Amino acid sequence: MRRDYRRWYSPRLHRDMELLIFGHAGAKVLMFPTRDGHFWEYEKLNVVASLSGKVAAGHLQLYCIEGLARETFYDGGRHPADRMRRHAAFEEYILNEVLPLMAENNSHDCTIVMGCSLGAFQAASLVLRHPHLFRKLVAFSGRYDLTMQVEYFGDLFDGYYGDDIYYHTPTHFLPGLACAWRLEKLRQVEIVLVIGEADPFLDNNRYLSRLLDEKSVQHQLHLWDGRAHSAGAWRRMAALYI
Repeated sequence: MRRDYRRWYSPRLHRDMELLIFGHAGAKVLMFPTRDGHFWEYEKLNVVASLSGKVAAGHLQLYCIEGLARETFYDGGRHPADRMRRHAAFEEYILNEVLPLMAENNSHDCTIVMGCSLGAFQAASLVLRHPHLFRKLVAFSGRYDLTMQVEYFGDLFDGYYGDDIYYHTPTHFLPGLACAWRLEKLRQVEIVLVIGEADPFLDNNRYLSRLLDEKSVQHQLHLWDGRAHSAGAWRRMAALYI
């Protein structure tokens, strides 16, 4: 299985960014890591290995990126508004640096976006905001509202709220989404949500599912036994749903 390492200075983030590419052809998969993960996380957790057959056969090509969580949502040293500005810059890096690299590297017309845990939020926010760019969303164990408090998970914005949070939070902006063009593009995206029945974010996943139903956006919501919020579960999910 081909493995390529890339690094360059991002003018949007004003820092070096790294990523790993696995495979030589096939549908392109943009992979957001978890909160504490880096671009090498899915290789270390053997999620890449769980997809190795499809990758080696040329069905999938994986792009494992940095999630930048410690500079955005989990940077307690920044004001919440600055966290969101940093996240917006990260999204611009994805749209204007990573996606063009993927297109230059591979002409396949299908781009899939996936993520686990916080990466599921980042993947969903990106696809639901820019559905015309993607063909499939695969999100495992996600929380799609970072302002909600459940178990020991708190509001990542410390009570701050504004348009920047609204427009990046799937369960906030979807109810008000009325743009016919965007809704039509969203209805063309294959959406797969997977969550454990004991995961604290189960209700939030069900709520996102209801919102998608209300917008006539077809999708799949799969419930797994137990919490299923672990590398072992994500390896099995990846093999089934990507």
